[in-house]
Amino acid sequence: MDERIAPLFSPFALRSLRLANRIVMAPMTRGFSPNGTPGADVAAYYARRADTGLIITEGVGVDHPAALGGSGVDGDNAPHMYGKAALEGWRAVVDAVHAAGGVILPQLWHQGVMREMGTGPHPEVESVRPSGIWGPLDRTAMVSPHYMETVAGEPGRPMSDSEVADVIASFARSARWAMEIGFDGIAIHGAHGYMIDNFLWEGTNRRTDRWGGDHRARTAFAAELVRAVRREIGPEPVVNFRFSQWKQQDVRARLAETPQQLAEVLGPIADAGVDIFDGSQRYFDRPEYDGSPLNLAGWAKKLTGKAAQTVGGVGLNSGVYDSKKTGGSDAAVENVHKVAERLARGEFDLVGVGRAIMHDPEWTRRIREGDELLPFDEGSRLVLT
Repeated sequence: MDERIAPLFSPFALRSLRLANRIVMAPMTRGFSPNGTPGADVAAYYARRADTGLIITEGVGVDHPAALGGSGVDGDNAPHMYGKAALEGWRAVVDAVHAAGGVILPQLWHQGVMREMGTGPHPEVESVRPSGIWGPLDRTAMVSPHYMETVAGEPGRPMSDSEVADVIASFARSARWAMEIGFDGIAIHGAHGYMIDNFLWEGTNRRTDRWGGDHRARTAFAAELVRAVRREIGPEPVVNFRFSQWKQQDVRARLAETPQQLAEVLGPIADAGVDIFDGSQRYFDRPEYDGSPLNLAGWAKKLTGKAAQTVGGVGLNSGVYDSKKTGGSDAAVENVHKVAERLARGEFDLVGVGRAIMHDPEWTRRIREGDELLPFDEGSRLVLT
C-alpha cells in the first residue's frame, strides 16, 4: 500500500460502530425502489461496495406523508423507511451488506419545502414548510425554471406546532424500525435545503415562536429531532448528521458566516446526541473561513469536539457540477493523497466518497492496491452497477 494513503485504511471505532477503514460511501439519491421498496438489485448494489469502511444509503423517506415527492428519482422510486414491504426490503439490503462484511447506516430524509405537492406516495397531502415559504426566489438555485414557476412559487402556510411534532416523531419511528431490522446506526439528512435545514436556515425559517429566531434558536427543531431519535435507538448506536452551507434554493447560501455562528448552530445539535458531523461541501479542500485551512468538517470537529466526516469531490479531478467525465487521472489520485494527508493531521475522522464509488464498486480496492482509477461517466447515475 502507498504510505500516503495508509491513513485511509486505519480502523475507526465510536460507540458500537467498528470500521475497518475511514472511507465512507456517501449518500446519493438513486431512485431504484418502486413504491418505496428496495429490491434485490438495490441489495446487490450496496453489498458490492461493502469493502468501504461504512456505507450510508441514499436518502430514505421517513414515516410522514409529506416526506417525499417529485418526478424521477425524487418521486415514487425513492425508498422509504416504513411499511412491511419497504422494511423487509431494507432488511434484505442490510443482510446482504453484513454478509459481505460491510457496515451500513440509512440516511433518514424529509424533503420539506423541496417536495412537489401532488406527487410522491401521498399526492393528496400538502407539503409542509416551516414558514410557508420555499426560500428566496432571486438566488442561484439548483432547480429547473419550471420548478421555480411551480413548486417554488406555490403559496404555503407556516407549520403548526402539531405538524412540527409529527415530523419529529416520524424520524424517531423510522429510526427505531431501521435499528430493528439490523442497521448499524442512523444517519440524518440535515442539509441542502430539505426539512431539517429549512428550520436551520433564515431563508426558510422566519418563525418567531420556539422554533425560530437567531442562529442558536433555529436549532431547536434539529436538536429536538436528534433527541427523539436518540431516545428510540438507545445510547450505543451512532448518529451521523449531515449539514451544509449551500442550499438547493441558493447555492451561495451561508448557514453560518463565522466560526462563532457555526458553533451556535452545531453546539445544541451536538449536545442532543450527534456523534459524527458530515460537513457537505462541493470541494473538500476549500477552506471554510478566512484565516484557517480547515474545511467545513474540520470546523465542525474543532467547535463541537465530535467526530467529523468530510466530503466533496474525493477521488475525482473536478467538482460535482464541473464535468461530465472525470476520475481516472493522476490529478484524481493526487486528490486522494491530499485528503489522506488531512485525515492524518486529525482535521476530520472519516472521508466520504460519492460519485467515484457509485460509478465503481471496486474503487476502495483500487485505491488500496494502487490500481488505475476508472474514468467517471455521468451516465452511471442512471444504472445500478
